Amino acid sequence: MTGRPVVGVLALQGDVREHLVALARAGADPVPVRREAELAAVHAVVLPGGESTTMSRLLRTFELLEPLRERIASGLPTYGSCAGMILLAREVLDTRADAVGVGGLDVTVRRNAFGRQVDSFETDLDVVGVVGPPVRAVFIRAPWVERVGDGVQVLARVPPGHGAADGRVVAVRQGSVLATSFHPEVTGDGRVHELFLRMVRESADGDMG
Repeated sequence: MTGRPVVGVLALQGDVREHLVALARAGADPVPVRREAELAAVHAVVLPGGESTTMSRLLRTFELLEPLRERIASGLPTYGSCAGMILLAREVLDTRADAVGVGGLDVTVRRNAFGRQVDSFETDLDVVGVVGPPVRAVFIRAPWVERVGDGVQVLARVPPGHGAADGRVVAVRQGSVLATSFHPEVTGDGRVHELFLRMVRESADGDMG
């Protein structure tokens, strides 16, 4: 792919503006997505941080649940941060019975695994595929990954010094799907978004080949 890929950000709730800014800085043409026609026009999509059960309800309200599931299943490059990771997971622990996801990642995640809002914290992570110094990761009522299926690559774990969170998986990739427990859109460090855009271009080049 040459030029700037068009990357949609699911704009129903959550850190929409922050992802739009980060994607533009990383080299994409970002657009908000609220309708099926808008989803159909993008090269990739980002599912932002926010409140996962609210997002799942709004996906139904805006008639985006099935179109999003279908596009992800067909290979649409997708990145989910925090709540976005929950939506992508095959199995979610400690969630509401009526919550639904979009699939894409063969993982089990635990919702709000790090605790309540007051338990939010930051740490430095080594992230596979991100060149340079460690990534400053912000965790806000974040999930972690408890099970990783075949074909899922672990990109980052919580380093020692964080109690029960030590060693927990907080970034994964499966094919053209990327997910992080943390919020790179709020730190000004664009390297995770740059990693995703490399995945988008690789996916487009593979389709053309």
